[in-house]
Amino acid sequence: MSNLSLFLKKNKKVRENVKYAATKSLCDENGKPLEWEIKPLNSREYDQLMADCSDDKGKMDWVMFREQLITACVAEPNLNSSELQDSYGVMSAEDLLRAMVDDPSEFSAFYKFADNLSSGGNIDEKIEQAKN
Repeated sequence: MSNLSLFLKKNKKVRENVKYAATKSLCDENGKPLEWEIKPLNSREYDQLMADCSDDKGKMDWVMFREQLITACVAEPNLNSSELQDSYGVMSAEDLLRAMVDDPSEFSAFYKFADNLSSGGNIDEKIEQAKN
């Protein structure tokens, strides 16, 4: 038998935001890479992103998914800030993300970090599942 009260929302652990240095090209005055605040997506948000990035036949646009997943996970800096976008000469959060993290290996590592934070899964397994 279980104690129903243990399942009440007040007992649910909240997944906290975490800090992540997304790129070595943005540093503080001491040369230390700036830490971004990253929030994990919940299962509904994650599934909606997957649906939004799939066509009618279920084929996933992985480039779009990567950009939108990271953008949705970034709590700070505010990628929708017009001041920040203006400073990089871009007009969307996704374009700002690409301008700020323009090193392909850093972008890939950032994606893996955000994906694992949100899904707890391995992206290579997801790609295999999508192929089948």
